[in-house]
Amino acid sequence: MSKYFFMLMIAFVAMSCSKKVEVTGNFAGGSPLERIEFIEASGVATLPLINIGVDAKGNFSGSFDAPKDGMYIMSYAGKQAMIYLKGGQKINISGEAANFPTKFTVTGDGKKNNDFLQEATNLIQTYAAKINVGELVSKDEPAFLKEAEKIRSELEKNIDKAAAKTSPDSDVLQWKKDELNASILGLMNQYEMNRPQASQNPNFKVSKNFTDIEEKLRKDDTRLLKNQPIYRNYLLGKVSKEFQTFHDANNKGGTEISSVLFSNFLDTKKDMPQLAKDYLLAYVMTTGDISPSTTPENAAKVSKIIDEKIKDSEIKKDLKQIQFVISGPKIGDAFPTAKLVKQDGGDFKMGASKAKPTMVLFYASWNPYIAEATVPVLKEVAKFYQSKMDFVFVNLDDTKDQFVKTSNALLKDIPGTNVYAENGMNSQIAKDLGIYGFKLPSFVVLDKEGKIASKFFYNLGDEELIKVLDKMTGLKAPEAAPEVTLQNDLVAPSLQPAPATK
Repeated sequence: MSKYFFMLMIAFVAMSCSKKVEVTGNFAGGSPLERIEFIEASGVATLPLINIGVDAKGNFSGSFDAPKDGMYIMSYAGKQAMIYLKGGQKINISGEAANFPTKFTVTGDGKKNNDFLQEATNLIQTYAAKINVGELVSKDEPAFLKEAEKIRSELEKNIDKAAAKTSPDSDVLQWKKDELNASILGLMNQYEMNRPQASQNPNFKVSKNFTDIEEKLRKDDTRLLKNQPIYRNYLLGKVSKEFQTFHDANNKGGTEISSVLFSNFLDTKKDMPQLAKDYLLAYVMTTGDISPSTTPENAAKVSKIIDEKIKDSEIKKDLKQIQFVISGPKIGDAFPTAKLVKQDGGDFKMGASKAKPTMVLFYASWNPYIAEATVPVLKEVAKFYQSKMDFVFVNLDDTKDQFVKTSNALLKDIPGTNVYAENGMNSQIAKDLGIYGFKLPSFVVLDKEGKIASKFFYNLGDEELIKVLDKMTGLKAPEAAPEVTLQNDLVAPSLQPAPATK
């Protein structure tokens, strides 16, 4: 009996410490080309934790490690919903594709928590529809504070009402109340910023009563910072006017990047906690200077700031990861040795022949750009350079069968080698190269030794890519280069997801 009890306790501890979340579900009536992704909602580097395929009947399944217990953004068919997840959970998500994210059902381990979130959201939205924000911020300060407190109190009652009906875990209830407090703080900041103009008094300053209420709402500052991105937006709003003055005074030439200026500005804020500085600086970097358009010189500046100014180890790690994903591996690095297989099942090693440089394409059948924009131009590029360059097409579909179908349908007439990365988007090579769905299709050039010889490109008409191909082959592409067509989702200004519907 004691041995059995001991083994049971080991199993319980292992389960309670697990970060893995297992997800199954069905969205009826949707397209099998749609993908499902989960993103940790409070993180600074909002990269998908998993990319899950949906079959012809709308079924999907997958598992991933949740960085922490908390809110996650579920993305499906270009729409987003918020879901509360805990490590070790098994959940099922179902509904009609056309109704997502307005209506869907979560069952399994996360049922009570997500029932609460949906119930609370419905109650809050009904109440919020009656609020006229423009009228509210036009009131004098005492009237505004009275109304703001009434709104906060009524919404908290709605949250408690939803909790009484659904019995969520205490941490989920706390998260929703923290979100409420952060939202009220944002409203107060909006009032403070707009009141000087609304009152026609440029010298307007809020009272001590106003700041005391702010301090009360901010009493759990660390928890709010870690879990509530809207609280970080509130803090940014609080310093925005002061930073604008600093920016104008310290960027006379207009050439310095925002990350450098904001980092220098934060150095002057001696009273601001370091964790707040880390989160705010991370936000500025990920929404501006960590992007495909950032020059190598400016990317190096960002790297230096991450190394020297970011003190929180998790924030630093996430920023380095997103910078790697956006920038890709360094030129001169060896191409990953992760397993690739040919259609006949044989192993394939990139650059093994060492006879020619190689252009590598990464793609998947579910990505709309591969058929409509990439293949026609790829045919011309491969035809022109094939005498001096090899071409390898790496498929990232979910199964080998889908790879065979896709490569035969799309690429059979293009000179090159078709290979498959096992496990598709969750394959080792995708992890090693930082490839996500928003980076497909993408291209990289290798030298004869199989080392990376270019950055990742996302458009076959990119003039810089043409220059690389010409240099590697000794050929000269025709002056009339293919028309530039944006070919994937990396053209978005940032990877920060839009706020999900509350």
